[in-house]
Amino acid sequence: QVQLIESGGGLVQAGGSLRLSCAVSGRTFSSLTMGWFRQAPGKEREFVAGINMYGGITYYAHSVAGRFTISRDNAKNTVYLQMNSLKPEDTAVYYCAAAGKPLSGITDYKRRLMYDYWGRGTQVTVSS
Repeated sequence: QVQLIESGGGLVQAGGSLRLSCAVSGRTFSSLTMGWFRQAPGKEREFVAGINMYGGITYYAHSVAGRFTISRDNAKNTVYLQMNSLKPEDTAVYYCAAAGKPLSGITDYKRRLMYDYWGRGTQVTVSS
């Protein structure tokens, strides 16, 4: 059984930083394409960032490009999301997701249906 457990969320002031982590178990981590999504109250879950199996290819939503960085450590079975210059509009529940196959292009990475496994989410709140 594949499990994804997010951590690192919290309350931060605008302009601050947070690093989210997602620990994965139950499957060979390097066989998984990973993504981060977020969902704000009353809104649909949206793509934030994605990374391929070995970390050489990354994609970002326009709203976070240049501020967020996704990375992975295959030795630790963990994917990270470093979030800098946070804004109140970044407030959301952040979800880690895993796809058991390679994804091709940002269109695939953005599609929720391409992901097979999801974490329960971690709350990020940015105060103004």
